[in-house]
Amino acid sequence: MSNLSFRNRKGFTLIELLVVISIIAILVVVGLVSFTDAQRKAKNSAKISDLKALQSAYEQYYATNDLVYTSVSNCSPMEGADSGIDKTNHTGFVKNCTTTSYCVCVKLDNGQGNSSSAATDCSGMGTVGGYQCIKNLQ
Repeated sequence: MSNLSFRNRKGFTLIELLVVISIIAILVVVGLVSFTDAQRKAKNSAKISDLKALQSAYEQYYATNDLVYTSVSNCSPMEGADSGIDKTNHTGFVKNCTTTSYCVCVKLDNGQGNSSSAATDCSGMGTVGGYQCIKNLQ
């Protein structure tokens, strides 16, 4: 008779509820980690895209202004180390501009850039590091 009363019970046992809650918690944690990683990649993508647009602008300036790059005083939007276009999304810009060359680097969040440091002479380009850099094409 005790077997019959056990089968007629409705609801979940405590163990079943704990297992379901644990599974849901694991799925939430995995989703949160993936979302954070996607946000970081999107920010880095925007930074790299802005650098490429800046490189295109410098090269267009070079072509239309008697084969001279903008001077150091006009090397905007970068006005020195650790300043940027948009301080909330684009931090860590470093620049070095002369009338014959330029080098602009930005610090990436995940350290997957093309330079190991923000050396203003772009000497570290070609190695994997925390900065993405561009330099003059001419």
